[in-house]
Amino acid sequence: MSWICPKCERELKHINATHYCIKVSVDSLFEGRPAELELVFDKILAEVADWDDVLISTSKNCIVFVHKRTFFVIRPMQKQLELKFYSKTKPESPIIIKSTFHAGKYENSTRISQLTDLTMELFGMIKDSYILL
Repeated sequence: MSWICPKCERELKHINATHYCIKVSVDSLFEGRPAELELVFDKILAEVADWDDVLISTSKNCIVFVHKRTFFVIRPMQKQLELKFYSKTKPESPIIIKSTFHAGKYENSTRISQLTDLTMELFGMIKDSYILL
């Protein structure tokens, strides 16, 4: 059962969940950025939104995907989307630009800028993060 914050209208997992309480639209996060980034985001959203029990909300500078816990974050940058997701082991993939171990799991980052960057490998890593958390 989810809860919607009356101030920012963000959907959260439970009543009074700690969050950055500010009302932000997805559109505002893409203002002044290349249209291709929004197309890439829409493609990711179309895939991940269909997974069971996923809450999607916006924060000050990113879009947050929550299953039992936050498993995926997209931060629109000037010319790229920064994607952050988690894994049990350190990925040995060239698409990972940063991987740090924290609280028993790896926090992994990659950056993409076009539809061709969306590969089965990348979606597999995001799905693994969803299952992990």
